[in-house]
Amino acid sequence: VQLQAFGGGLVQAGGSLRLSCAASGHTSSRYGMGWFRQAPGKEREFVAVISWSGGNTYYADSVKGRFTISRDNAKNTVYLQMNSLKPEDTAVYYCALDLSAVLTTQEGRYDYWGQGTLVTVSS
Repeated sequence: VQLQAFGGGLVQAGGSLRLSCAASGHTSSRYGMGWFRQAPGKEREFVAVISWSGGNTYYADSVKGRFTISRDNAKNTVYLQMNSLKPEDTAVYYCALDLSAVLTTQEGRYDYWGQGTLVTVSS
């Protein structure tokens, strides 16, 4: 299984970006997908997760109401729509795949990781 994340870039505070994560090499869509991020000098942290059906989602408190996770199983792609971005959202964003399909915030439960895409929010 390979994950490729893209869509990062430089944006001003208050702006929006949409990240995408394309999965390949897995024949089924029955897996959970999560987004994590790692800011400079900090540990990686959970951002959002979506169930295999897309019917269940969960967000970190820091992004709730501003970020939306969604997926298109026909395209094997998960998205993270980020609105009202703040400088503290600056980080490398990683997508991850959980074969157990359990809605989890724990990065140790994820089986595959993308390479990360950098999001920089200027003030």
